[in-house]
Amino acid sequence: MPTTNQTCLTELAEPKQSYQHFKIFKPYGFLSQFLPEPRKKKHLLGELFNFPDKTMAIGRLDHDSEGLLLLTTDGMMSYKVRSKGIEKEYYVQVDGAITAAAMSLLQNGVEIGINGSKYLTQPCKAFKLDGEPQLPTRGRKIRDPRHGPTSWISITLCEGKNRQIRKMTAAVGFATLRLVRVRIGDIHIDSMTTGDVVTLSNFNAALNR
Repeated sequence: MPTTNQTCLTELAEPKQSYQHFKIFKPYGFLSQFLPEPRKKKHLLGELFNFPDKTMAIGRLDHDSEGLLLLTTDGMMSYKVRSKGIEKEYYVQVDGAITAAAMSLLQNGVEIGINGSKYLTQPCKAFKLDGEPQLPTRGRKIRDPRHGPTSWISITLCEGKNRQIRKMTAAVGFATLRLVRVRIGDIHIDSMTTGDVVTLSNFNAALNR
């Protein structure tokens, strides 16, 4: 996957405090949290691994989304990563044969709704993938292929509004069927499969000025 001119997360010297950091492949249907919500029976991250106390997710993936999620016991590290414009790359399966015109709109910014107001997304990297990417099969079937073609695209953002990519593809006429985050900065999903947990040693954030 390309990393030129991107803001990176790299593994640098560990701070004096004994913090722990992880990357996981969040499965479909899991919440990006450890504490349950009232009256809601949802799968939580603690079901995947015996994480240490004070582990928190850095950012989130919504219930229907999958892929790379970073976790840490260092609250300051979580704040640094979330407050900077770090690239996040997603592989997105959309309903239909996506057009060059739609891709151009995604690249240049589209208007979506955020908290009842109109919001113009920032220009981003977006391109059509050549075929279907190598990803684990999702636990829940997407839809019957007899209902028509689908397309796979890559979208890389440095922002993260609520359900932003789903709203972006809908705004250009292509509903998102599957959404998988594959990269955060310079940390990749690699060959991980659904539910995998990998401990990251010597982890720190190197942010572009």
